Amino acid sequence: MAIDLSGRTALVTGSTQGIGMAIAAGLASAGARVGVNGRSNRGVVRAMETIRQDVPDADLVAVAADVTTEEGVATALGVLPAVDILINNLGIFGAQPALEIDDAEWRRYFEVNVLTAIRLTRSYLPGMIDAGWGRVQYIASDSAVAIPAEMIHYGVSKTALLGVSRGFAKEAAGTGVTVNSIIAGPTHTGGVEDFVYQLVDKDLGWEDAQRQFMRDHRPQSLLQRLIEPREIANMVTYLASPLASATTGAAVRVDGGYVDAILP
Repeated sequence: MAIDLSGRTALVTGSTQGIGMAIAAGLASAGARVGVNGRSNRGVVRAMETIRQDVPDADLVAVAADVTTEEGVATALGVLPAVDILINNLGIFGAQPALEIDDAEWRRYFEVNVLTAIRLTRSYLPGMIDAGWGRVQYIASDSAVAIPAEMIHYGVSKTALLGVSRGFAKEAAGTGVTVNSIIAGPTHTGGVEDFVYQLVDKDLGWEDAQRQFMRDHRPQSLLQRLIEPREIANMVTYLASPLASATTGAAVRVDGGYVDAILP
């Protein structure tokens, strides 16, 4: 299938590294003009340089803004007043015993992982509806439906995103705008490497550490390996394209068979 996003503008939040950067590169390789977002201009510029190593002709726009705040969203809107494709990728995660997560930490996870995506959707969705075409996606997680004991605050925030996605899909019903979430499985990023070493022997080499992590903490995975960011990006790019025009209100799994359930 040939995916052509020429003439479309996208914003990928939290796209200076990991899954977000891979998504930005995937959309750019399909011809979209892509807003690369991070809190610092230096980080954004560095990410754009990295993306152009793989996609030399990438049409990229620097969106240096902390979109977890109202002021940051206003800055992003100043750079990109309208987009055709919004990828709500930004999120935080970390291991912490359930009974030690205080109210402030619960609020922080909700503010960053959920309210940020809601605020951006509220800002960009009306323009998509008026234009009669658009794509909104939320990068959720297998943790949304298989809450991990070591980070229930993260899992619950991702569960909330599934509801947010479905709700906004209903708001956009019949308009030509699709709204979906991606249930991403355990993915190989720098941040995840740090997380893995919180749970396994820090003296292990990466390959051994990864195997132990999957065996002890993610045994449900049918892949039995971490997913590469580009594998998430491939699905996001497809869902952002006209080829996915009949997929909306869905929670699409790119989880390596991790979730042992049929989602409604």
